[in-house]
Amino acid sequence: MKDKVTLKVFGLIKDPAFYAGKSIALDLQNAITDYVIEVEIQEMFEFDWKMFLNKVQILEKGSMWAFDGSVLFYKNEELLGSLKDFEQMVEEKFHYRNYRPSSLYEAFADEGYQKYLKASNHSFAYFDIAISGESVGRMLMELFTDICPKTCENFKALCTGERGRSQSGLKLHYQNSLIHRIVKNGWIQGGDIDQGIGNGGESIYGPVFEDESFAMKHDKPGILGMVNKGRHTNGSQFYITLQPAKWMDTKYVAFGRVIEGYDILKKLENQDTFNERPKHDCRLLLSGVICLDS
Repeated sequence: MKDKVTLKVFGLIKDPAFYAGKSIALDLQNAITDYVIEVEIQEMFEFDWKMFLNKVQILEKGSMWAFDGSVLFYKNEELLGSLKDFEQMVEEKFHYRNYRPSSLYEAFADEGYQKYLKASNHSFAYFDIAISGESVGRMLMELFTDICPKTCENFKALCTGERGRSQSGLKLHYQNSLIHRIVKNGWIQGGDIDQGIGNGGESIYGPVFEDESFAMKHDKPGILGMVNKGRHTNGSQFYITLQPAKWMDTKYVAFGRVIEGYDILKKLENQDTFNERPKHDCRLLLSGVICLDS
């Protein structure tokens, strides 16, 4: 009976190193006949990758604390490490060497990322965020348009500003608005497009609109949802969770998740606050929607 080897590849979906490791693992599965090789591949967006890597670092400790790569490999449930470690193992054990050019994996990465986004049939919006007037990067959010189409449409329109002004004259645009509330180990809150203090804002449908669905759960950090003042009072204010928050599941409409911007969310969470209001200006410099090529 042939020995079985299980290879697991976990990595960042937009990084060429992940595609290099994926290709090598699948090559081995198809070409090596002396072993039964099973391959498990899991691609991740940046936010999920950072959470996964944190868990691995806590579990493995030691040298993993310094690891900052974009792909990890396991052989028979034991951590191998980086792409370099994986390539060394397959050369020694299976006499396999990867001769494909790095430019090929760069093309795979770009194509694979775009393909993954399109296949989701979801929309994607972004915030360019500044703290104390300095840009800290872009946060990218996946909007579950199949679960909450009306809520997502409201959020997208507020990101682009395409609806102009409301009947009351309020500019319906997140751009230049504040993250006005940070609840440690809870959530961050923004979207008061009126005075930026947490008691204002409007939707594109009028002052408020109804709760659309509670199907999406608050089961991890990075969940995006609508702030309300009671049932059916959604406007423009939103929150992003910093921890799982199951108590929110039947009270607030979640409609998306952060897929890129893990470090940005951590920087916001770590801001000094007074009565949950950040002491330093935390602002959405720009907001918009990602256009995927057809």
